[in-house]
Amino acid sequence: MTKDYYQILGVERSASQDDIKKAYRRLAHKYHPDKKGGDEKKFKEISEAYQILNDKRKKEQYDKFGNVFEGQEAQGAQGFGGGFDFNQGFNFDFSSLGMEDLFEQFFNSGRARGKKNINRGSDIEVEIKMELKETLQSFEKRINLVKKIVCTRCAGLGSEQGTKIKECFSCRGVGQVQEIKRTFLGTIARYVVCPECKGEGRIPENVCNVCKGEGRINGEEQITIPIPAGVDTGQVLKFIGQGEAGKRGGKKGDLYIRIFIAPHSIFQRKGDDVYMSFPISFSMAVLGGEIEIPSLQGKKILLKVPSGIESGKVFRISDKGIPHFSAWGKGSMFVELVVQTPKKLTKKQKELLEKLGEEGL
Repeated sequence: MTKDYYQILGVERSASQDDIKKAYRRLAHKYHPDKKGGDEKKFKEISEAYQILNDKRKKEQYDKFGNVFEGQEAQGAQGFGGGFDFNQGFNFDFSSLGMEDLFEQFFNSGRARGKKNINRGSDIEVEIKMELKETLQSFEKRINLVKKIVCTRCAGLGSEQGTKIKECFSCRGVGQVQEIKRTFLGTIARYVVCPECKGEGRIPENVCNVCKGEGRINGEEQITIPIPAGVDTGQVLKFIGQGEAGKRGGKKGDLYIRIFIAPHSIFQRKGDDVYMSFPISFSMAVLGGEIEIPSLQGKKILLKVPSGIESGKVFRISDKGIPHFSAWGKGSMFVELVVQTPKKLTKKQKELLEKLGEEGL
């Protein structure tokens, strides 16, 4: 005999979703098997009715076809053969269940092993702009994060102070309920997220007035993070538990810091090495000598230039580059000497060059 789910919950067919939910909670509380005087059979019947009438699509199918979902909780999984009789003139709306949906239900019909961490907070990604010189040593940086933080009123529990977090009546704390559908292939069962507790298995007795049961609120937090030496543009640093707060005491998300190194006016970075060009005079290139060149560390370096050097000659200076990330040692500094050809000469300079030309230079 077809069950009347509206009669089971004691509501009219025109009842709103709020009325259906209120009726279910009242009856579930009354007939819960763990309570004195509870009735497990009646509780399953109430849960079955609520799962259908609380779902918009299922409710529409039930209102139209009546017994499509009958026995959702009581039957259990019967494979492809049980609970379907082709001689009964079964009327099923095939447009409501595509083949893709059908096979998704079939391959996910087994009971899930444990609840997923659905309350985990979201991850956050922040970009930090640095100067090249800052990569030479490790340092700490303070940043402000606008994110969801733990509610101070309820300490993240989602319930008012002095009240309890109770077990969900629908799923008995599991976070999932069994859903059984009849299709042209037979009866298919699967476990879905409990619509009452949204998969948490627990419900606050009285929700927190500040966070409305979330256990978290929008806020701002200032944190200090360590930046290791040798970081480079595009590198991402992960800080576990520094992301957004989880829902109702759930695990916090992670913070990802993406590094961006600003271009330098003198040095160009390639890996852990730095490159620069330094101009020298024509006479220095011919005669040689010593010059002072800048370094990324700030202190000038004395470089000996041999006589007769050609423009474009590159010198390598060890350990004056960028520290290796998470390793010992540093890169090198490469200096390209560029001979400058004078464009404007004094009369005396021209005379000297003419004499040098006469000498074959």
